[in-house]
Amino acid sequence: MRIAIGGFQHETNTFAPSHASYERFVQGGGWPPVSIGDEIFERFQNQNIPISGFMNEMASGGGSHALVPTAWAAASPSAQVTDDAFERIAGAICEGIRKANADMIYLDLHGAMVTDSHPDGEGELLRRVRAIVGPKMPIAVSLDLHSNTTPAMFLHAEMLVAYRTYPHIDMAETGARAAFYLKQRIGGMDAPKLASRVLPYLIPITSQCTDLFPGNDIYKLVGQLESKDVISASFTPGFPAADFEGCAPVVWAYGVNEAAANAAAEKLERRVLAAEGEWDARVLTAIEAVREAQLIAKTARKPVVIADTQDNPGAGGDSDTMGMVRALLECRAERAATGLIVDGAAAKAAHEIGVGKTLNFALGGKSRIPDDSPLQLPWLVESLHDGNFSATGPFYRGMKMRLGPSACLRYQGVRIVVASYKTQLADQAMYRYVGIEPTEQAILVNKSSVHFRADFTPIAEKILVAKAPGPMAADPADLPWKHLKRGIRLNPFGPVF
Repeated sequence: MRIAIGGFQHETNTFAPSHASYERFVQGGGWPPVSIGDEIFERFQNQNIPISGFMNEMASGGGSHALVPTAWAAASPSAQVTDDAFERIAGAICEGIRKANADMIYLDLHGAMVTDSHPDGEGELLRRVRAIVGPKMPIAVSLDLHSNTTPAMFLHAEMLVAYRTYPHIDMAETGARAAFYLKQRIGGMDAPKLASRVLPYLIPITSQCTDLFPGNDIYKLVGQLESKDVISASFTPGFPAADFEGCAPVVWAYGVNEAAANAAAEKLERRVLAAEGEWDARVLTAIEAVREAQLIAKTARKPVVIADTQDNPGAGGDSDTMGMVRALLECRAERAATGLIVDGAAAKAAHEIGVGKTLNFALGGKSRIPDDSPLQLPWLVESLHDGNFSATGPFYRGMKMRLGPSACLRYQGVRIVVASYKTQLADQAMYRYVGIEPTEQAILVNKSSVHFRADFTPIAEKILVAKAPGPMAADPADLPWKHLKRGIRLNPFGPVF
């Protein structure tokens, strides 16, 4: 078989300050850059990325199927993808499919992409792909757990499979599950029947961690539902910062017949409905979080880790708000470190002045978030780095980071990792590359919501979640929604839109 492969990954926060231009995909941040044709084979070997898992699975067992690469692109979450970026990347994927003479298609998508012209970016891309190949060609798609999975995605893809972990340590595994499905189709299995259900409430991302209850219990059920009659089951809690009608949690199942699919989807729906009162995430103010961390640190042997969740670049933040830094300084925190503060001008100035010098600079606060502003202080330049290094933790898993000119700046007892390009701080190497040993700190403040837990839980005395200025509200009810589906609850048992 000839199988065309490609991918387009973007998680869109329509309330975020910065759009995703084509240049953002070229740079990639914590992701590989735009990859065309054989560059996909060169860049995606043995990484925790769905397309990598797909390729490995297709190569296993001595398979001789030909993978035909089209294009793959990803950028750090932000506001809408520009029309220019969408048309160039979607165009490259579609042109590759036109030329592929393929028997099947696999696409590595996110599921929560909004563009300037298309609220459902993945639905539009899949519509174009289906128009090229006709109604019968198998199209398998892997999706992020935070996908806002829409009717258009179900209509134009034959199989949608979603991650089951948050932190997303199973991205490659999900791509492998999509490959296994296509292998079954190659072996003669008929196209399955679909049953899906949309849930009536939004779930805060800080509550969605699958290491915690009820996420761990629900995803255990997802796996248990699969059988000889239920080919696949999925649950996407959704990305509750994309302002369009399709923003919602969704469950679905594919079965050998409609009865099997419906039975599985209904069982999963009942469990998620029953969980509405179970999504409990304690969120503190910035000052509350730092003071509690200081109390714990007095007797702790390991760092207290605080999630700066509302400026999470993995959810659309620019990673430059200074609220948590101000809280650390106000509380006179010692042996504290935080990152990333993404400020290319500050990093450049630090490189120009050199290690050991004092840099008087208004750091961060460039994204114009309400109640935030740059912080002007005499920062000591402790170290410099070019920003190129390899991640070591289970989430990024060997990924090549390209964060641009970087520095470690210090004021009093607080060290700051300053980078030029954004990605969420979800790997211990993102401290070490500028000379900060995370295990030796009393307090670590990570601009991340949940992904950091994969690498930091083993070294943390305790994990706290803090609410400082940023575009990703810890509570979806705090966002100024305009286009949601009428009647959906803005948080569990919360106000109705």
